[in-house]
Amino acid sequence: MLRAAEATCKTDTGRQRRDNEDSAFARAPVFVVADGMGGAQAGEVASRLAIEAFEHGLPDDGSAEERLATRVREANHQIHERSRADRGRAGMGTTLTAAYVDDAHVAIAHVGDSRAYLFRGGTLQRLTQDHSLVDELVRRGKLTEEQAAEHPQRSIITRALGPEPDVEVDTWTYPARAGDVVLLCSDGLTSMISEERVRAVLEANENLDAAADGLIAEANEAGGRDNITVILFRLEELGGEGESDEQTMVGVAVPRAPGAEGDGDGAGAVGESTHQAAEARGRGAVAVAPAPTHSALQRSPPPPSTRRLEPIPPVAHRREPRYRKPLAALLATVIVLALIGGGGYLASRQLYFVGTDAQGVVTIYRGFPYELPFGVPLYETYYVSGVPATTIPVARRSELLNNDLRSQSDATSLVMDLEQGKISP
Repeated sequence: MLRAAEATCKTDTGRQRRDNEDSAFARAPVFVVADGMGGAQAGEVASRLAIEAFEHGLPDDGSAEERLATRVREANHQIHERSRADRGRAGMGTTLTAAYVDDAHVAIAHVGDSRAYLFRGGTLQRLTQDHSLVDELVRRGKLTEEQAAEHPQRSIITRALGPEPDVEVDTWTYPARAGDVVLLCSDGLTSMISEERVRAVLEANENLDAAADGLIAEANEAGGRDNITVILFRLEELGGEGESDEQTMVGVAVPRAPGAEGDGDGAGAVGESTHQAAEARGRGAVAVAPAPTHSALQRSPPPPSTRRLEPIPPVAHRREPRYRKPLAALLATVIVLALIGGGGYLASRQLYFVGTDAQGVVTIYRGFPYELPFGVPLYETYYVSGVPATTIPVARRSELLNNDLRSQSDATSLVMDLEQGKISP
């Protein structure tokens, strides 16, 4: 049976932020990082509420994944209800990445773009998949990871706790063994330094306190654009019969003096209580982990010994690329029959429109945005982008995704501009 034998938890405001909206919880066997958003007051509240959901432990029933996911959904409900009740915090949200040490495994629950990594034998393996616009584009082959790092919309995330009443939680379980080191971090770390630098710092520092300090220092030296929060814990075999991990380990806190900026020294000792707030926004992407118990999918170009996690499509409201009113359907029938009868069918093959598919992803369709009676569409999918409609500002969404008929070049140019972040709010 495994337990977290050594743990450290540190947070830093960074060099370009005035407030810290990150929160962290480290009480073995549960470890959580949350990165708030929505402004200093709102983001701090959102991440703190997320952390508080874990302070009384996990539910008794279900698998480790199910128990983690239950707490994440409870946190989402609390944040969403608070934002509805307080207009000053409307729209607040937070990322959340949680780990649970369970016998010979580590279970992960994840929403957003904070990350979990496993460091074993000098190799760093990523355990989570970012819910961000640029990572969606990288997965679809629309961007390279180098392009994603400089993309103007790299700060847009496609899933978070708080904005919606329900949230989809990614969960995985990974086999673990004594000596493994698990890293949980906000994107203030991974948006500033490469995964290779993270690996090198962990390899160079056996002491986890020193490793956490080194990671934060490197992120600040690279610019420190965001709050930086790091949790590290090392696994060991629980020797003999005795108390459970929950009883033998207590809290690791991230205390920070009010108003302190960039102090970097947020380490708490084992035994302290938990949670502290902070903010972030800035992204990245890369490699993955040992075979999880859930299904996995390769992502190009993977190292031979790694596996990529299959992304779950972002939750989005579908904008239907058709009109269902009976009169419109009847009119469409007349139009298409007239076109076919008059030899105009070929002209319809040169007409395109931009809408969204069933997963809420921006899509180019060829044909007319109508359906015949009995659900026969007058269009076909031409190109599926990597842009979730929810990443487009609401004020522009209806303007851009209104199913207006366009030429092929016009429709293609519009979607390419969306993918490359050239269309401003």
